[in-house]
Amino acid sequence: MRIALHGRKFSKESFPYVKTIAKKLLDNGHEIFITDVCAKENKSEAKAYLDSYPQINILESLEPIDFFFSLGGDGTLLETVSLVGALEIPILGINLGTMGFLATTAKSEIESALNLFFDGQYELENRTLLHLNSNTELFEGQNFALNEVAILKRDTSSMIIVRCFIDGEFVNTYWADGLMVSTPTGSTGYSLSCGGPLVLSESDSFIITPVSPHNLNVRPLVVSDKSEISFEIEGKGRSFLISLDSRSHTVNSTVKISLTKSQFSAKLVKISGSNFFDTLRNKLNWGQDVRN
Repeated sequence: MRIALHGRKFSKESFPYVKTIAKKLLDNGHEIFITDVCAKENKSEAKAYLDSYPQINILESLEPIDFFFSLGGDGTLLETVSLVGALEIPILGINLGTMGFLATTAKSEIESALNLFFDGQYELENRTLLHLNSNTELFEGQNFALNEVAILKRDTSSMIIVRCFIDGEFVNTYWADGLMVSTPTGSTGYSLSCGGPLVLSESDSFIITPVSPHNLNVRPLVVSDKSEISFEIEGKGRSFLISLDSRSHTVNSTVKISLTKSQFSAKLVKISGSNFFDTLRNKLNWGQDVRN
């Protein structure tokens, strides 16, 4: 198989794991490619090592690649999803970072996880993506998000006003610092920190979550992912921020945006034995008495 490795700047502590992964791939007869971004971000020893493998330019066709390995934290995996886009190349997230809700393979599990991967003991999870529709070109064609799309205030301390509609029907006016729509995958991210619910990844739903709402009785809303969610935005500031996962773009109130389910999905590799509830317990310290 032809496997591409993508990451950012590797620390001295994480780089040995990158070499371990590459060696395992070569020992099992697979071809290795490095994204040009990954090669450029690293220096000295890491750069010299990565330069020994052929590079792929993210702006060129990635169709010959069979799998992507995302080497880093959840932010790196989100970036990998944006690189793959509609090609739907499967992505294995290996956590060389911190939280790891998406990149669930821990450093201590790399050897065993790769052995299971080589033996075909994995499945592909189709994760829903949000598609951003707008009356002007935004995000250079990468107008999709795995976690969430957020509308946020930008250049003033005053809150913004966001009127939300579902399939053309008025839902609510949000007086807040912003409003986000997240996928079930994104329910463990920004939405969770703003009081949104945890939603299983296979749920056919979107979550509308206000960011620091002025009205405290406004709560997150779970809607069908078959809905079209549209907005009208106003505020004292002349511009607002539209955020797609880790990417953002400044717009003004003349921009009309709506959100729908993307026609393609992100395919994440789930190694046999991994479990979403185990991840929740480990990452959120469920069932632990923090007083001890």
